[in-house]
Amino acid sequence: MIISLLGYMGCGKSTIGKSLAKTLLLPFTDLDNYISFHEKKTVQQIFSEHGEIHFRKKEKYYLNELINQNNVVLSLGGGTPIYYDNMKLITDKSISFYLKMSPSELYERLITEKKHRPLISHLNDESLKEFIAKHLFERSAFYEQAEHIIRVSEKKPDEICKEIIHILQSKK
Repeated sequence: MIISLLGYMGCGKSTIGKSLAKTLLLPFTDLDNYISFHEKKTVQQIFSEHGEIHFRKKEKYYLNELINQNNVVLSLGGGTPIYYDNMKLITDKSISFYLKMSPSELYERLITEKKHRPLISHLNDESLKEFIAKHLFERSAFYEQAEHIIRVSEKKPDEICKEIIHILQSKK
């Protein structure tokens, strides 16, 4: 069983993924970290040295590699579902969960993390608000294709994990 967590950057995919994997006694893989490990460069370095298109090709390659494994909790990059046929692959090969959050909540989280995120590091605070709202609008059609949508607003990670586990148990 592959459990895929998707959603916009800052929605908690990695935090929830680690906690969920620990509870389910499954390995956890963060796709961005996996790419960084195998490419021996940070995501920021790949973006700045080779551009986003190069990164997206690598992302597709490693997603294909990971999605064909067994028993893993996989945290996807915010843009992963948008490119190529990635969303179809995700829905065909995994149990997918969209961790849904409002643009204003994402802004509050991301404002303090800008320098670590290549897509937003160059934006001023006001531009960031607009960027998130526009990006989320563009991406939501892909995110909404997930098998399950979890509203994560104002929930603690353990509450979200319990909700996901409840859904998984009801599928058995």
